[in-house]
Parts: sequence; structure tokens; C-alpha cells
Amino acid sequence: MHESFRLFASRHIGPTVHDQNQMLSEVGADSIDSLIKETIPESILFSREKNPIASIEALDETEALQRLRSVAQKNKLGKWLIGQGYYRTRTPLVLQRNILENPGWYTQYTPYQPEISQGRLEALFHFQSMCSSMTGLPIANASLLDEPTAAAEAMGIAFSQHRQKRPKVWVDENSHPQTIAVLQTRAEGLGIELEVSGIDQVDQLSEQYCLAIIQYPGSNGHIENPEPFISKCKKLKILTAVAADLLALCLLKAPGEMGADMAFGNSQRFGVPLGFGGPHAAFFCASEALKRRMPGRIVGLSKDTTGKPAYRLALQTREQHIRREKATSNICTAQALLANVSAMYAMYHGPGGLRRIAERVHGFAAKVGDRLKSAGYKLAAPSYFDTVCVEFASSEKADAFLDKAEKADFYLRRLSANQVCLSVDECSTRSEIEELLAAVGVESSLPQETAIAIPKELNRQSSILPFEAFHKNQTETKMMRYLKSLENKDLSLTHSMIPLGSCTMKLNSAAELAPISWPEWNSLHPFAPAHCTQGYTQLVQELGGWLAEITGLDATSLQPNSGAQGEFAGLTSIAKFHKANGSETRKICLIPTSAHGTNPASAVMAGMKVVAVECDKHGNLSLDDLKKKAQLHSKELAALMVTYPSTHGVFEPKIREICRVIHDNGGLVYMDGANMNAQVGICRPGDYGVDVCHLNLHKTFCIPHGGGGPGIGPICFTKQLAPFAPADFSKSDSGYLMAACAQGSASILPIPWMYIQMMGGAELRNASEVAILNANYITKKLEKHYPILYVGIHGRVAHECILDLREIQKNTGITVEDIAKRLMDYGFHAPTMAWPVNGTLMVEPTESEDKEELDRFITAMVSIRQEIAKIESKETSIESSALRNAPHTVDDLMAEQWDRAYNKVEAFFPGGKDREKFWPTVGRVDHAHGDRNLICACAPMSEYV
Repeated sequence: MHESFRLFASRHIGPTVHDQNQMLSEVGADSIDSLIKETIPESILFSREKNPIASIEALDETEALQRLRSVAQKNKLGKWLIGQGYYRTRTPLVLQRNILENPGWYTQYTPYQPEISQGRLEALFHFQSMCSSMTGLPIANASLLDEPTAAAEAMGIAFSQHRQKRPKVWVDENSHPQTIAVLQTRAEGLGIELEVSGIDQVDQLSEQYCLAIIQYPGSNGHIENPEPFISKCKKLKILTAVAADLLALCLLKAPGEMGADMAFGNSQRFGVPLGFGGPHAAFFCASEALKRRMPGRIVGLSKDTTGKPAYRLALQTREQHIRREKATSNICTAQALLANVSAMYAMYHGPGGLRRIAERVHGFAAKVGDRLKSAGYKLAAPSYFDTVCVEFASSEKADAFLDKAEKADFYLRRLSANQVCLSVDECSTRSEIEELLAAVGVESSLPQETAIAIPKELNRQSSILPFEAFHKNQTETKMMRYLKSLENKDLSLTHSMIPLGSCTMKLNSAAELAPISWPEWNSLHPFAPAHCTQGYTQLVQELGGWLAEITGLDATSLQPNSGAQGEFAGLTSIAKFHKANGSETRKICLIPTSAHGTNPASAVMAGMKVVAVECDKHGNLSLDDLKKKAQLHSKELAALMVTYPSTHGVFEPKIREICRVIHDNGGLVYMDGANMNAQVGICRPGDYGVDVCHLNLHKTFCIPHGGGGPGIGPICFTKQLAPFAPADFSKSDSGYLMAACAQGSASILPIPWMYIQMMGGAELRNASEVAILNANYITKKLEKHYPILYVGIHGRVAHECILDLREIQKNTGITVEDIAKRLMDYGFHAPTMAWPVNGTLMVEPTESEDKEELDRFITAMVSIRQEIAKIESKETSIESSALRNAPHTVDDLMAEQWDRAYNKVEAFFPGGKDREKFWPTVGRVDHAHGDRNLICACAPMSEYV
């Protein structure tokens, strides 16, 4: 064992050994081992001596970084002119350092508490404004996962809009192949028939189609005027969705101006590194008529209690948390961090700068096209923006062309046997392009005169980004200060613990995050040839192997790029397994009533019918109800979705029997791995009967939440499901795609790799144990003040606990929202509100929080309980209380008159003055006003004048 073995773990795990002993004494446990035995069923528990992952070696930070560097160096950096939706871009260093590498931005949680999230909400609002302006459509969301899944969301909207009575979707054959592949996967579950055809085949359309998807420009670079096609669709009441390129839209007519109902695409080339395919923020825009069917999050502008403008998440009743199996989307995690980078990239360059970049890219592409034509090459498309497609007389001649380019370190795209594409991008230079032309034997000197290959009728006439914010932050000084001003409005892990149940807001260490800035990881094209990506191959194999070992299952797919995508992938693999075994009628999915809303939404997307299973008064799955429904549906039973530990914060004592009931009735068991943070090294899903589970790498395995994303939700599965797991469709006839790229959001995989490598098997178990200890410590300290809703048979909770405020609300009128807002005055983000039980708060401290911080949170909650007691005793009224008027802002402090029933110290410093104060920048936000008056994009500058 290394002498430094404990070094990283001691920095990751908050409580010292001395603190742990004190906490164990408080909770009434002799040792950590005895606490774990009282928490986890003996039938699934491993002793410390038999830790199933003990073989995973621990390295200190330096050793781990050195080893990862040696793996990274196996990747080969080339000049990627492959295109296919992915391009080299220059990330302004002011954005790299102040957003991507800044914990004040990447450790924030989803902005469900808007008063302490105004910075990232403002940035996302600008992202929406940018996308709306570029596409010419009025409603935009705050990003989706990637372009192909955004296309799938458009399909879901159209299918739902037509009440599922139009079963066909038309797809442009010139769409990116990864988009077509994801659409095929999603269509199968929904029972939709895809028709892939050319835009010239407009006469085949009929009223059987609910949607037509057009790629603009096409995957081969060709720009075809989609307006006549869109017009034909309108006559047949077929919705249209345009897959667009943001940089091209600086020069091309906007989809909304041509009558499109939706537009979507990838914002990657606006400053986000290639990263072997992700994470990148997809954009999605729609017409006003579709706003209530829009997937994902929408940032809206409302006001606070004083009338001050305030941002918030709008129209949340559309979300799967509310609609469950009736939801049209299971989207939970998005790509907030990357959307913010793209928005700031556009702001930094401004509309003029973006247009100059687009003109430069197009100018180089047009000159390359002219040179190739002059040399006798045939171009497959006469009109294009950045991608030139060359058509050869034979595949052998195409091979020779590609070989010449690769010898000069240029990598192009093989579109078909006889066609090769090359895509110019922001990083292309005159000298680089001349080098490429020389390599393939073409006159290399580029002419100085302008070359254009865009049809005149498609030239953009409308302005882009006519908003004040995109005209005033073009210097680095102003951008730096603007980013800092936004950061200062947001509470993140740099300020305090974020005790959100089921969200695991743990340390995202600098050593884990550092490698994502290495060019060996973030500069590879996702469709680079295999010989260039050997480092990624090793990374994926090692990380996937560790995750399989941790879960006790046989293999891993890292493709799903969110937890909800992992759910969908796991259930799809089960559906395909049953179909391959002649059991296509197995479509019933049993789901506990306590499940996260993504569970039933994912089941429906996978083509299953949801049957709810009741929970008993202790919060456990009702075994009697499970048996009854499993037997009733035994011939149709596909799966059980179970969260373990349960969303009620306890370990089901009969989990083995639960799995056995499902297996005995012909079904398979899917486990939602959101709560894996309480299991690593202690027990393993595969050992107690789980067939497939997803893991939230943005929770248990330290990928930061980034203000609402990115996330990764890989699945681990048994050997029998291995043939039915998502694969690289381009390399396997049986493969299918869940996300844009085979390895999902690959560039952030070094984060969990570093975490596991630095912790090692023994300390990974220790992390799980301390997470359970911290939760039980909070439970013990607060149970005298707030009822704990559920505990296990020995009175223990898992890694989170639920505080029951329903009686308090009944007696006083004080709500969970009042407590959430008051916690802001103490410098805390609220626990999870009103889920999984309405009128409760779910608290998860994680292992990274030390005893001092836990005690500070406990003190705040006790103090708030004392404030509630004053209302109970009629000493003060609800409306005049600090609880109902929270949070308190600087504007409140500076007001000329103070007419509250409490003094300013109580209002602003309830936790004492010995700690730096975090100031919410707005008062309590008026959500109802925001939904009644939906504003989700900036007003143009003309309205400021």
C-alpha cells in the first residue's frame, strides 16, 4: 500500500477520524461497521474484509495524473476536417478559465431555487435568445443533450401534437447518419414508422406523416432550399423541423422565416471543444403554438416580490417530474454548462464577429471547391457553406485521395464508396488549406478574391443577435467582469454544502477536473479513425471495467449521456431481449409509486406500459402488491424498475426477494442507480438480482452538475443483455444508438476515472460508509425538531433522510418553500423540496461535507424550527415572519424604511456574522406571473432605445 494512499481520500472525505468517532457516538453506534450493519440488509452486505472492489488500486494525485497522461498520449491529434456535425473551434481562454475551469460555475446545481441562481439563469436566457434569433423562431429552451436526441424530441412533440394518430415521420436522407440512427432507436419504442428519403420526393408526403425533418445544410454540405418542401408540409398539416448549423445561420436564411415549426442542432462550434463527441449543448427552438410541448427546461423572465425583474425556470408543469408516464420527454439533465459557454462565445464575438467567422469559413470552403473543380474533380453539391463533397469515378480513386490527405495528417470524411467530404472550420487557416491542396496534388495557392457557394435566395437578410447583451462584452476585461458578476449571483459548492436528496452534490476535485482541458482528450473528433483514438479505447475499457466490478455486473456501455438516457437504454435493452426471445408481448413495466418521474417517462419511451406498485407505511415497496401485480401480468411482464436504496431513503430489506419475484414471472430487474453513493464497496446490484442498472456519473462518480448538466448515465448489465446494449452503429450491424456518439460525452470520462483511481477500492467503500454516517448524524440531530418520515428496521436511514413538514404546514401554514427560501439567508441551498413526498424536504449531505459544515446546517434548521415555533405560539404571524418574507436581499437592507416585525440582524444574519454572507440578488420570485407572461428571450435593442 502506498504511503500516500490515504492522501486523496482524506481530502475527498470531509469528517476526520476524530469527527467520525464523535458522530458515531451521537448516533449511538459503536463503530462504522456496526452502523452499516444496522443500515444495510445482512443478506446483501459485504464485510470490510470481503470488499468486492478491494482489488482497485489507489494512486495519489500525482501518480494518477501521470498514469492518465500516459493513456492520453496514445491518442493522436490530427487536422480534423471530418465535419458530420462536429468542428474544431477556438474556446476563448477567458471562457475556458472563468467558466469551464471555475468551480463557481461547474459545481452549481440545476436552478430550481432561482433566487440564488440568477447568474446561470441569465446566461441561459441569453443562450435561448441567441438560438431564437439565429433560427427565427420565438421559443427556445435552455439546451438539450445533443443534436440527434434533439431530433428525437422533435419527433415526440409532433407525434403527441397529432394525438398519436399520424404514425409516420419523414427524414431527409441527407441528415447526419447519427441523427437517423437515434431516430430509428426512438421511433421503435414509440411505434413510429420512419421514411428516409430525398427532399425532392415531396410528392410522397401524405396526411399519415406527423413530422418532416430537414438537414440544412445537408450532411454532405449541400444547401437545398427547403421552403417549397415546408410549404407542401403545411398544406398537409405536417410539422417541420430543421436541423440547422448555428454558424451557417449567420449567412443563411433562418428556418423560422421559411415557415418551419421547429429548429434544432448542436452549438458545439460556438466555443466548445470537440471532446470526442461531447458534452455539447444542443439547441431547440419552436413556434409559439408548441411552447407547452417543448422538451427540457425553459428559462423565463418574471419578477420578485418588489417588482424587480427575476429569471426562473418556466412552464415546469411540462416536466417528467410532474407528468410521469404522460410526459412527452424524459429529459432531466441537460447541458447547461456548455450552453453557457456557447452563449458567452457569441456574446464575446458579437454579431459582427460571428458573421466574420462565418464568412471566413465559407470563403475558404468556396475557394477549396473552386480549386478542386479547376483540377478536374467533380463536386457532388454545387451549393454549400463549409463542407465540400467530392465525387470520384471509383472507390479506388477515393481511397487514393484519402490516403494522400492522411499522409499529411489531414482526416476527411468517407461519405460513401465514391464520395469524400472535407469540412472547413474556424481553426482552418490559409496555410493549412494550401497544405491540404498540395497534399492531394491540386494547385494550392488560394486566390485573394471572394468566392461564394450559397444560393442568392438563401442569403440571410434579417439581423442576428439584435440584443444589448451581445453588443457590449467584446473586450476581455468586460467579459471577465461580466462572468464574475454572474458567478457572484449564484450559490455553488464554493460557498456551502448543497444538501439535495438524490442529487449527491459531492466534491468535484481539481485533480479530477484538470485532465478535461488536456488537448489529448478534448481535441479529438468523435469520428476519428480507430488508430487515432487508442487512449480513449483504453480509458473506456478501464472505466467500464471498474463500473462493472463495482456493480457486480458483466459489462458497461458508456454511451448514455444523462441518467434519463441510461434509464431509456436499460429498458430498451430489456425490450430487445424479450423480442429476441419470442416474447414481444412482454411490455408491462412495474414501477413503485415513489419513483423519480423519469422512470415512467423512460418506460413509455421504450414502448412499455406502466403499472404502479404501492409502497407500504415504512416507505418500502409493498411485497404483497408486487407479487399480486407480477402474477397478474406474468405473461406480459417485461421489467421492474426499482431505485435502491429507495427514493424514501432506506434500504429495502427484501430486495433479493423482490428481484426473485420478477424473475419467477419472466421479467428482468432494472435498477435506477441514482443512489449508488450508498452502495459502492458495500453491496452490489448484480449480486442481489439486478439485470441492468444505470449509474449517474455526475453524482456518485464526481462529474460536476454544471448548473444543470452535463451528466453521464452509463448502464451496466449481465451477459444475457450484452447483445442488446447500445453499440457503435457504424461498426456493428446489430448496433443501435442512444446518443450522438458511441461513447456519449466522452471528454468528461477522465473525471470518474480519476476519482476511482485516486480513491481505490478500500476508500470507495469508506466514502459510502461516511455518506451513510453523515446522513444518520443529521437525522439524529434533527429528529427532535422535525419528524423523519422513513427509517429502516433498526431506525437508520441510508445516505439521505426525509424531513416531514406536513404537520407543521397543517398547524402553521408554513410551507417547504418558506423554509427553502429562509435557508438562503443562512447561506444554504435548500434540500430537495416536496419529492418524493409532497410537504417534505429530502436531505443528502454526501461524504465530502465535514462535521463543521453539517453542524452549521443543523444549527440553521434548528433555528428555523424556533422561528416556526413563534408562529405556532401566535407570537408572530405568518405574513409578518422572516420565513414568509425570505430571502432578504441587499435592496431590503438599503431600504429607507424597515417595518418588519423582526430586526435586521435576524433578517440578514440569522446564522451569525462570523461567516462571509451570501446575498440573494432578488427576492422571492413570482412563478405564476412568469407563466402567465412568458418571456424566454431578450427584447431587441430597438426596445431599449
